[in-house]
Amino acid sequence: PRHPPGYYGTGEARRAFNLEAAVPRLAPLPAIAGVAVSSYLVAPALDLKPWLLTAALLLLLLDFLISLGLRGLLRPASASAGLAALLLGGALLGGWQNEAAAVDDGLAMQATRETHLAFVETGNDEVDAISRVGLQGLATMLNRRTAVEAGAPIGIDPERDELAFFPLLYWPVTPDQPSLSPAAVARVNRFLAGGGTVFFDLRDPAGGGPASSATAALRRLTRELEIPPLQPVPPEHVLTKAFYLMQDFPGRYDGGTLWIDTEGTAANDGVARVLIGANDWAAAWALDRNGRPHFPVVPGGERQREMAFRFGVNLVLYTLTGNYKADQVHVPFILERLGQ
Repeated sequence: PRHPPGYYGTGEARRAFNLEAAVPRLAPLPAIAGVAVSSYLVAPALDLKPWLLTAALLLLLLDFLISLGLRGLLRPASASAGLAALLLGGALLGGWQNEAAAVDDGLAMQATRETHLAFVETGNDEVDAISRVGLQGLATMLNRRTAVEAGAPIGIDPERDELAFFPLLYWPVTPDQPSLSPAAVARVNRFLAGGGTVFFDLRDPAGGGPASSATAALRRLTRELEIPPLQPVPPEHVLTKAFYLMQDFPGRYDGGTLWIDTEGTAANDGVARVLIGANDWAAAWALDRNGRPHFPVVPGGERQREMAFRFGVNLVLYTLTGNYKADQVHVPFILERLGQ
């Protein structure tokens, strides 16, 4: 009692006096009859949102049927249609819950807080690292030169991740990249049909000729995908003037043809669903923390790297803003008609 456990001494020399010397053995209390022992548990949360929204929808439909009945407009056909709507609402609830369960909430929160560029993870650590640092370099240029506020790039696995959060998906092609499963094929096709754009990069110094291994890998990866007809980028395409005026699209390499689909969906304001090239753009965009490039570009040096960045800026703005630049060609005629 005169010297309880604690710190003793002065500020320069202190000693901890513990209780252990006075206690022979520490052991749990013996079990007591009729007393249950349990630990702290986290009660699981039940997500009521889908059920409550569905209940509100069903009540709305029921109110609609009642209003029709009070006005004498409820006929057997109307009643049957209402019943079908109720049954459809119940069926949609199950599908909605399954679809919601399949989406990673963490990825959804991260991807929707700000605009992110995304790349497909190939399973090759070196290639994936180049894609990440390359898109980070492009995001840095976007933040410096445009009104786009791009966040850190996100790596995506089509086998497990939802793609709908991203306007543009950079897809480096490697010879050993595994083929897509049916689930991944369905997910990528849904992304393309919903207005997303996939940019395939063969990363081939030879330009990705028909007999190259990169082209063979691309054919294998896209065998089941709904790829529209392709053509070289036309001289007057919006991609050539979305931000910078340019006709060539170099990356780490130069000379390869950039292919783009010929259709452009109305769901995406005319933006192409697929682009295919071989110039290894991520390597040209890759910068370290001090803004120094990771890889040389050939044959044009730093001027070629600048053009690669300009192409990246054009590509992102094209996917984000649609064909508004194409509409600018009509401005002189509109002003002339207005008499201005």
